[in-house]
Amino acid sequence: MSAGVAGRLGALALWLAAGWAAPWSTPARAQAPALSSVAQDAATAPTAAAPATTPARSFALDLREELHRVAVSARNLSGVETRGSIPVVTYRPPGNGPFPLAVINHGRALAERRAQVGQQRYEVLARYLVTKGFAVFVPTRLGYGETFGQGDPEESGPCNDLRFEPMSLAASDQILATVDYARSLPWVDASRWVALGQSVGGMATVALAWRNPPGLVAAINFSGGAGGNPDLRPGQPCSPQRLEYLLSAKAESSRVPMLWVYWANDRYWGAEWPERWAKAWNEGGGKAAFHQLPPVGTDGHAGLSRAMDGWLPLVEDYLAGFGFNRPGRPERPPPSGFASLDDLSRLPLGPVGRSYYERRFLTARPPRAFAIGPGGAVGWASGDFAIGRALGFCQAPRGVTCSLYAVDDDVVWPQP
Repeated sequence: MSAGVAGRLGALALWLAAGWAAPWSTPARAQAPALSSVAQDAATAPTAAAPATTPARSFALDLREELHRVAVSARNLSGVETRGSIPVVTYRPPGNGPFPLAVINHGRALAERRAQVGQQRYEVLARYLVTKGFAVFVPTRLGYGETFGQGDPEESGPCNDLRFEPMSLAASDQILATVDYARSLPWVDASRWVALGQSVGGMATVALAWRNPPGLVAAINFSGGAGGNPDLRPGQPCSPQRLEYLLSAKAESSRVPMLWVYWANDRYWGAEWPERWAKAWNEGGGKAAFHQLPPVGTDGHAGLSRAMDGWLPLVEDYLAGFGFNRPGRPERPPPSGFASLDDLSRLPLGPVGRSYYERRFLTARPPRAFAIGPGGAVGWASGDFAIGRALGFCQAPRGVTCSLYAVDDDVVWPQP
């Protein structure tokens, strides 16, 4: 069992014992404040939107997570228009704002899995961005999940003749509609916004850069591209030269310095093509700092979510260059001397929490973290971004503020 799975199962066990569902789960763990629902005709108002009534699913209450719906339209490679209402998950820091905006853009599932795609949340990434002070919007675009079957504006043609530009425009049109909606909210400052995307979402983020919409100041491409199939053609994407040509042709119109992050064992694109795409972009007149990080797991295409400890320093430095200087990564407190790691008698929890700490946290391998909060709230994680995930597991279900009790082999809980 992987450390990430073990951490999730551990958190689930305690929350169920306490009568709460796990923080990452789809079933409801807590109801977010209900949002008013205003009828909107997507066929007549493609850029208008309204908050959606809260469904019965889990919400990160500490991040003030809400679900909105935005009416969008997009055209496929044949010019056929699809219109619909897409779900947009939002997160924001405490206070009234307005907060600078960050938009996270998802990838493209294989055809047989597209109907099963749920509302995209990127909760761990959003937690990092909210800590930096951003309001975070995560749209799930047309053709995925609940809008599957209504049209597929991102279809780009056969493998030997992919047309990347229509797909990129269709995806980025919906992102821009989401940004337009965000501008209407009093707690969002969209005069300076950041785009981030993974896979096809990374490609859409590159398209945003060449389109230069108002207010876009930074754009981060994680494992961006299109036309890959890790099962049938590992490391050999469809029509990669066409994408290389498109990036070279479009780069000159971009004014946004970008950050591109890939992993050497990406089974969608391989190691060579991302380097060639970045070279084409830069030689065409664009500005992108390209980083290909060491292999992670069995497929580096998932490095955004599985290797945060590797890319966080790059993103922190990049965003600081635009004035977003607030640290987004929770600091590791020094050892406090409050207790030895295995002294359960000093742990400020009841019998259930102490047993959980002993059975789950103490048996996990570092990196690991254990957090506690009011009312017996706890959360733990091991592996990548352990401190951030442990705090999130502790805080999200009740919207409380938690503190670290132990990190790795040290108790860091402050002396009374």
